[in-house]
Amino acid sequence: MEFAIKFDFNASNNEAEYEALVLGMRMAQDAGALHLLAYSNSQLRVKQVSGEYEAKEESMIQYPQQIEELKTKFKSFQLEQIPKEENAKADYLSKLASALEDCKTRGIIIQHLPQPRIPLNIQAISLNNNDWGCP
Repeated sequence: MEFAIKFDFNASNNEAEYEALVLGMRMAQDAGALHLLAYSNSQLRVKQVSGEYEAKEESMIQYPQQIEELKTKFKSFQLEQIPKEENAKADYLSKLASALEDCKTRGIIIQHLPQPRIPLNIQAISLNNNDWGCP
């Protein structure tokens, strides 16, 4: 299954790779897949998903948790690390979604993602009016 994602929001490389994995897992589940083998050229991603490494940032912690939950939908799930040189097809697909705004390419699904699947943490800070600008 090949697909490209067009993000309608700013995402770091880490977020984009996790979003692609989550979306791919959901699409495979929707297609009725029982066994899933996914590839990543990121050692960090593979180790975080396997539980060997821990994510530090709050938003990054939530992605492996979500993937762990999605894994239960399959009889087997494996994420393998591959060398970057062997990941040329994924690099092509990542650029394709940006280049082809509204075009359809035969055999490739372009999925628009309007917002991250992991909610952003927003903290409000309340300032007492007497504190602002006072020595």
